[in-house]
Amino acid sequence: MNMKLIALFAAGCVLSLNVAAQQTSPAGLWKTIDDKTGKPRALIRITESGGEYRGRIEKLFREAGQDPNPKCDKCSGDLKGQPILGMTMLTGIRRDGDEYNGGKILDAEIGEVYKSRLTLIEGGTRLDVRGYIGIPLIGRSQVWIREE
Repeated sequence: MNMKLIALFAAGCVLSLNVAAQQTSPAGLWKTIDDKTGKPRALIRITESGGEYRGRIEKLFREAGQDPNPKCDKCSGDLKGQPILGMTMLTGIRRDGDEYNGGKILDAEIGEVYKSRLTLIEGGTRLDVRGYIGIPLIGRSQVWIREE
């Protein structure tokens, strides 16, 4: 067999394994979609460090005339009045079997923090994000779309 062909095949295998590995983790760039309008709202970058996943707001999709970098006026504590763009809004998430649990998610629009659970769906191209109070049954879900 031709060595170039073998090298090309091996490179393809490595590349496909890398793509598959990305799809089995919530780490990456995600587009959030507004529940009511169906329009994109933000890009969230989820990163992993020491087994903990965190999400930071990288971009806001704003309508003409809206403040391109609004502040979190309804937030409390250290987040009050801070720019939403660049804010860490997802913290403390850890892998738990096929789900990612144990963290908190901030809804910057209303300034509330909820418990959170993430579940990869559709082969890792979508992320079911559940924010809840008390138990997951009492809450709200959004589906985020992988951008990378």
